[in-house]
Amino acid sequence: MDVLVGVALGLVGLWLLLVLCLFLGRPRGVALRLVLRLLPDVLRLVTRLARDPRVSRSARVRLWLLLAYLALPFDLVPDFIPVLGYADDAIVVVWVLRSVIRAAGPEVVAEHWPGTPDGLAVVRRLTRT
Repeated sequence: MDVLVGVALGLVGLWLLLVLCLFLGRPRGVALRLVLRLLPDVLRLVTRLARDPRVSRSARVRLWLLLAYLALPFDLVPDFIPVLGYADDAIVVVWVLRSVIRAAGPEVVAEHWPGTPDGLAVVRRLTRT
């Protein structure tokens, strides 16, 4: 019984650590609200980049894993929690996009961007690319 309680407390501690890392790694300067507004365009971008053979295999794998994470019914922070529920999704998207844009190059990303130039500028600011 003590082992089970220890494992449960360890998992809760790990979850709290992950949430803290997400909070500390959140993009600064641009509100997460903007990311949520751009989410449909970002999802189309991620799908297009994941299918582009010019993007490295490791970057495409990260994109497919991101899509799988977003499709899962459970998250690090459940979506029904106001503000924080979607913030973890936005932060994970920014982290993955930052690494993919650096790998693929901003030209490939601009070619696949389905939204407005202002939206692309926000994505570039968020990902620091």
